[in-house]
Amino acid sequence: MADSTRDSDAIISSAKKSLQVNRYEGGFHRAKGRSIGRASRQVKMKNALKRAGYFGAAVLAIFIAASVAGMILQGIGFAGVMVAFFAIVAAGFIFANYPKVKVPNRVDLSRTQDAKRLVERTEIWLESQRPALPAPAVTLVDDLGVQLDALGKQLAHVDPAHPAAQETRKLVGEYLPETIDSYRKIPDHLRREERAGSTPDRQLIDSLGKISKEIDHVTRQLAEGSLDDLAIKNRYLDYKYGGEDASLPPPNKDI
Repeated sequence: MADSTRDSDAIISSAKKSLQVNRYEGGFHRAKGRSIGRASRQVKMKNALKRAGYFGAAVLAIFIAASVAGMILQGIGFAGVMVAFFAIVAAGFIFANYPKVKVPNRVDLSRTQDAKRLVERTEIWLESQRPALPAPAVTLVDDLGVQLDALGKQLAHVDPAHPAAQETRKLVGEYLPETIDSYRKIPDHLRREERAGSTPDRQLIDSLGKISKEIDHVTRQLAEGSLDDLAIKNRYLDYKYGGEDASLPPPNKDI
């Protein structure tokens, strides 16, 4: 029986090369957009580890198949080595892109009760919205990630049934996404059009700034144990409906 050791060494070398390319040239560890917070970063890391695990299993399966073929055929030769190499490259390409991190929708956010899951999902959702936002709003979204991490830690120690916890989840899972979603419904060419002394772009930035301050306020109150002092809903409604500059105009239905 022919010695297939050299074939096996070539396959292992190809696997190492493919893994190196994926690791350092845009594969498993390439971030598809900077994470805004620790929670979303952890979700992406888990996904990257899952991809790496799938890739490792695929390489092992290819190596076993090539070894069995080598024993049966008394060596797989150069052609067999190349087939195995391209199979490894294909596996690297596939698992460098799949499975993807699932982006939650607004319904997912509003239904999430667990504090940790809510923060993770909200951060992932916010990251997916950044391409459609003006630059100053993107900066605010990035800052919100850090705030959401801190808020999640405080919510983890609060009874989910407490009214303050429920209102906090609405602030993060409903009011915040609603603000961005309302802006995105406005046609792009109208977002910089001035109306009533402001534009949708500026109103979005103003609204996100106020929500950011509210999240910071809530986090501090929760840290101090002042649950009964929170009045999130009323304050947010004042932000949203208290004046012309506080809310985004509805999208123009005639466009």
